Amino acid sequence: MVNPGKRMHKLQALLAIRHGPGSAILPPEITRIHMDFAMKWNDGHLGARKFWKNCLRNLKYWNPAIPMIVNRTTDQSSPAKMSIYFRQAALDSNTPSALATKLSQLPLAQQPHSSTSNEHPAPEPEEGERVVTIDMKNVHSDDILNEFMSKTGATLVEPTPDEKVEMRQLEELNEKAAVDRAIMKKYIDDKKREERMLALARQEADAIKMAND
Repeated sequence: MVNPGKRMHKLQALLAIRHGPGSAILPPEITRIHMDFAMKWNDGHLGARKFWKNCLRNLKYWNPAIPMIVNRTTDQSSPAKMSIYFRQAALDSNTPSALATKLSQLPLAQQPHSSTSNEHPAPEPEEGERVVTIDMKNVHSDDILNEFMSKTGATLVEPTPDEKVEMRQLEELNEKAAVDRAIMKKYIDDKKREERMLALARQEADAIKMAND
């Protein structure tokens, strides 16, 4: 039998991906998403970094067919920008774009991929594409997500009734765990305080004994 604690931990991680920030279905007009920001969080790149870590994985979970490239650089003074590429409305959404055809003809090693050395900055839109950008520098990750949802027209994924029950159960368990931690902390603190008082009493007793010898 699976350990209940391990099961709940895995369930919590799964629900965080399925229904955490960024859990949304993108419209079929979106062909790809590109993020450019610096390696470290300082100098205005914290929001972009948090969006990448907390939101982009959820977007990818619900939209596995859409390429999402993260291009980072060691230059902290560089912009933090997200580029969202749309297929032009005049084209049939089921028709492969010129970009998809072009990329499919490249060897795998030459195809754009995420980079930590500014290897693949956001390209210009291909034929049949338009690009919408979001300035992420010095912007909170929640605000980046709100602007992303507005500009893409993405649809939030609602949890199923069963998932809502599981989420309530997890919330109750987390609340109980917080109470248990507080009780345990008080017990440990009281025990340490008692040990300090006993040690001090022993020191005072030893000092009195030495003084009377």
